[in-house]
Amino acid sequence: MFTNTFTNTFGIEHPIVCGGMTAVGTADLISAVANAGALGFLTALTQPTPEALVKEIARCRDLTDKPFGVNLTILPTINPVPYDEYRDAIIDSGITVVETAGGNPAPHLPAFKAAGVKTIHKAVSVRHAVKAEQIGVDAVSIDGFECAGHPGDDDVPGLVLIPAAAKQLTIPIIASGGIATGAGLVAALALGASAVNMGTRFMATTEAPIHDNVKAQIVANTERDTRLVFREFHNTARVARNSVSEEIVDISRRPGATFDDVAHLASGARGREHVLANGDVEGGMWWASQAQGLIDHIDSCGNIVDTILAEARQIITDTLPGQISA
Repeated sequence: MFTNTFTNTFGIEHPIVCGGMTAVGTADLISAVANAGALGFLTALTQPTPEALVKEIARCRDLTDKPFGVNLTILPTINPVPYDEYRDAIIDSGITVVETAGGNPAPHLPAFKAAGVKTIHKAVSVRHAVKAEQIGVDAVSIDGFECAGHPGDDDVPGLVLIPAAAKQLTIPIIASGGIATGAGLVAALALGASAVNMGTRFMATTEAPIHDNVKAQIVANTERDTRLVFREFHNTARVARNSVSEEIVDISRRPGATFDDVAHLASGARGREHVLANGDVEGGMWWASQAQGLIDHIDSCGNIVDTILAEARQIITDTLPGQISA
């Protein structure tokens, strides 16, 4: 029922994606997503070197014989990242689909295309999505305001952003931000998307390589338990609400505040070590979307995908026809 251009193009069973999540997108999770018939992305920069990425790709292949991809997020950093070497590691490992995010992927597209690698680019606005199609990507994942991570500064939610993008794009669209249920899948398809991306929902799985305390906190949280940080520095990000994110917001609003004033609180290393690894949900800043309000249990990736598909079928075949009269 849910076979379409997206599933056919990328060789997967279901139009469900687990996009790149730093420190979470490892072989443990992504192989489980692939085995469930969805498309998951290892995060290249979670691995400390291109050589380590090659080993992680191999480890993922040991755990699944189904398609999966790699996320390459291109961002300015204090310490230069050898993006070309990561790109070459992806190509040399025989990966067939890449998710790019952050900066413009144009410098890397010729190499990917020459190797037959399809590219999905993450965008947060229609104008950026249109630009991505113009430079030659094969699909766009568009993040609504509800998403975890960086939703941009336009504050356009998916209900408007997805159909607005669909009006201007000819390549497949992946709807991202606040999606965790079969109803979300049906809505995204109705709005013009060809697939959905879920991050926070896949964090609350048995296979996600994060502490159980974090998974339990996602289940306990509501749709109100996120905070927008870095807005004053024109780098808006949505994270879980805790004492650290509240402190970041408070400091950022002070006259003359700069990112340096909150850098120690926003440290990615702190979030990975104290929160994701050790389970102190108040120990650092960590990412979560408003989809927390839709997540009420921890389950395996396979069960989650099956449940979402079953819910979507039930809505299409029973619920919607029952609500419509000629």
